Amino acid sequence: MDTDEATTAASTAGERPSPDRDQETPRYLSGFGNEHSSEAVPGALPVGRNSPQRAPLGLYAEQLSGTAFTEPRAHNRRSWLYRLRPSAAHPPFHRIGNGSLRGAPFEETEPDPNRMRWDPMPEPPPGTDFVAGLWTLGGNGDTRLRSGMAIHLYHANSPMIDRVFGDADGELLLVPERGTLLLRTELGVLRASPGHMALIPRGVRFRVELPDGPARGYVCENHGQPFTLPELGPIGANGLANARDFLAPTAAYEEAGGPVEVVTKFCGRLWAAEYDHSPLDVVAWHGSHVPYLYDLRRFNVLGSISYDHPDPSIFTVLTSPSELPGQANVDFVVFAPRWLVGEDTFRPPYFHRNVMTEYMGLIEGAYDAKAEGFRPGGGSLHTMMSAHGPDRITFERASTAELRPERIDDGLAFMFETRWPVTLTALAADASHRQRRYDDVWQGLEQHFSPTRP
Repeated sequence: MDTDEATTAASTAGERPSPDRDQETPRYLSGFGNEHSSEAVPGALPVGRNSPQRAPLGLYAEQLSGTAFTEPRAHNRRSWLYRLRPSAAHPPFHRIGNGSLRGAPFEETEPDPNRMRWDPMPEPPPGTDFVAGLWTLGGNGDTRLRSGMAIHLYHANSPMIDRVFGDADGELLLVPERGTLLLRTELGVLRASPGHMALIPRGVRFRVELPDGPARGYVCENHGQPFTLPELGPIGANGLANARDFLAPTAAYEEAGGPVEVVTKFCGRLWAAEYDHSPLDVVAWHGSHVPYLYDLRRFNVLGSISYDHPDPSIFTVLTSPSELPGQANVDFVVFAPRWLVGEDTFRPPYFHRNVMTEYMGLIEGAYDAKAEGFRPGGGSLHTMMSAHGPDRITFERASTAELRPERIDDGLAFMFETRWPVTLTALAADASHRQRRYDDVWQGLEQHFSPTRP
């Protein structure tokens, strides 16, 4: 694959950036799955080898592997990092409280076949940063077996100060709904606003700052195979999410001393150690195990130009495959602005039951299958084989509407779809913001059948 070279990048040597530095404009490298490379100081990357006897500029060479060494080349994810200190230079980790964060396996409640929906999360207490503001809805699989996924939400009103987070259990797909996230990672800086998604690979450490104030959004924690672009099959070479629109960071590093609390999620629990330096000290790097940023509005939506509504799989942005072709460990799906032109077609998503489990969130506006009750920051869960589809108001409107070309651009919604049922945490099952009468949206769908009706 092509290599993108970054000759310069913003360095924060000698100081830890202030959380109030909201004018920073990160620089990016373009392309998904590329063998990227970047250096914040010219000459920091070795030439022709990964681990020379003496790494350039007195740096330490370190490989970060997101997959097993022997996985096929097309699936292998690893990056070489050239840093001020090796990651091995740290004191022991100790257990800390999990707060509202939980990990798989999820066994606090029994799997529930009912349809469920939640309003946005309540406001958090003052001083809540990203890690403290993580709230787990549920999930499946087992972090210890590297299978399944978890659904979290975050609600933060304070930047992470002298604190860094990393997830050994899986990669984190972040979907901001309110407020911007400035993500300072080991490999550089990403700036994710509502309408973006950001992907933090397994094990990559990062700090979250809030340049626009309080922030709220969604997190898909993928314990299985890393997310990749879906195959296009009969679609051909182009369509859906274009690889060139995914942006990786350029190298930036911190040279400041400690103390810094480094928090890691390991087998569903939080552990912490106090470092005497920032672990965000990578001066140069190259590889494919890198964070990404993606603008969801750049998704190339495909659909019918004759009749019928395509299956929602046509909206897949990224997929984490399983051992069964077509049954994803988890898919990330976006319902982006698009045209509807189908003739003699019920245009909203149709009534259906599905072997997959769907969690849907709303970033802005309204979702075309739900006329009311589904708010930005909220979410719905339809587990495998639960019947769902448009509510009564949407059905009645769509069944009688004049069918002319229609532009859907007043909403942005997404879905985490997984092959296994999602088991709730006790927090989510008992939450005050859970809508207890969600089933009522389908009440009033009357029988209209008549044997003599044309």
